[in-house]
Amino acid sequence: MSETEDNGQNAEQQPEQPTEKAADQSGESNINQDVIRAIPITLSVEVGTTTLKLRDLMRLSQGSVLELDRGVGEPMEVKINDTVIAKGEIVSVGDKLGISVTDIVAPLERVKPA
Repeated sequence: MSETEDNGQNAEQQPEQPTEKAADQSGESNINQDVIRAIPITLSVEVGTTTLKLRDLMRLSQGSVLELDRGVGEPMEVKINDTVIAKGEIVSVGDKLGISVTDIVAPLERVKPA
């Protein structure tokens, strides 16, 4: 066998070196899911908003009613860290309030600027 043929055979027997992309992908699979699931988040439900003047705010007392920008039966926004992730309706669960999720916002819609 010639020297060039021998080098060609050795090259075929050597394992391929991982590319940078493959190395990056393998690093992603090493993420500990329990650590991710333990990260605290703030979930809030926005019932509605209103704008008032400071003098009107100072006149509020117990029993005052504020008109919000949403009507009865309109979907409420479910937010995580101030990003809308879902919409739902307010429900009564015993003596507490809850939300029934009616729509999940698509992941690409969550990252669009306001």
